Amino acid sequence: MDDITGALQPAPLTEQATNRHSRTPNRLRRSAAFFLLLAGLSTFAGYQIARLEISRPNWLHGSQLPTRSAQASPALVPASDLSVANAEVEAISHLAPQQQAERLLQLAIQRPDQSLGLIDKNLDSWRGHLEDTDQLFHIVLAALDANDPRVRVAAVEIDLVANNLRKSQQSLEKLRNQIQHDPGSRSLALWRLGALGNRGVAPAKVLALLVRYSHDPNQLTRFWAVEGLAMLGTEESIDPLLSILAHDPAKQIRERAATNIARSGMLTSEQRLAAVPQLLNLLDDDSLDAETQNLVYASLQVITGASLGKNPEAWREWWAHHDQPEKIHRVPKNLLFA
Repeated sequence: MDDITGALQPAPLTEQATNRHSRTPNRLRRSAAFFLLLAGLSTFAGYQIARLEISRPNWLHGSQLPTRSAQASPALVPASDLSVANAEVEAISHLAPQQQAERLLQLAIQRPDQSLGLIDKNLDSWRGHLEDTDQLFHIVLAALDANDPRVRVAAVEIDLVANNLRKSQQSLEKLRNQIQHDPGSRSLALWRLGALGNRGVAPAKVLALLVRYSHDPNQLTRFWAVEGLAMLGTEESIDPLLSILAHDPAKQIRERAATNIARSGMLTSEQRLAAVPQLLNLLDDDSLDAETQNLVYASLQVITGASLGKNPEAWREWWAHHDQPEKIHRVPKNLLFA
């Protein structure tokens, strides 16, 4: 069968920031394109996806980074249970905080056990010293694609620190105000709202806000609400994602919902597994078009590791004998969703 994977085009950005110093609109266009490229899905039996590389975008063209008051660079706090070579820790300790965070997060993607302890130990000391630069944002996105959920958590934590978002009600209100009153920063605010909920800040309130915006008339707003639901990663976020997969009018958003249920975002493997019965129920939904049905089959394949094609009865029979987490085979890396 032919691989019909194609790079998806981003939804048009119809709303612009009114603040001439804002760098958000350019970043939104680029970051939306990045996520949409990652969201390309195959509709053949294997559903293979090639990882996509993009050059560093000029998100900050024509804008100014906010200045920060001069502060002494904090020393790198060692983690007592860390096995990073002393020479490497010493080298990282001489870097500025921005480079410390970037280097350690890059290291975490490759060798999580050798850097996650250092990241955790140094988050507080980095606050006020990190900026949400292009470079750091790209590394955060790469870390969010890591198979190790601890690396994804580290990426979330660093991104929140870089955006001066403490795990507090005040940060939640700040993001909610941006979403409601600043269209130019709404998209990434929705994404970070989900991240904040994932770290324990009013997850029920975050869920309600994200569900509300997942029904917004603007496609780009809905897209980022879906990303926010994936970042939230709670059991309660699964039903909205399934509903979006089945019913959103935009193909790209249905694809992204499927990706987030099966592979991306902050859901645990157990939570993804819990979505299988509902995915099986969608196979009986005659209102779903062929492309959406393919997304359901693809999600089942990634979550379970089974390859049963487009045979609903075979999937139900398989699930009846493999519905315990310890019986589910580990999904091979990069099997389906980028």
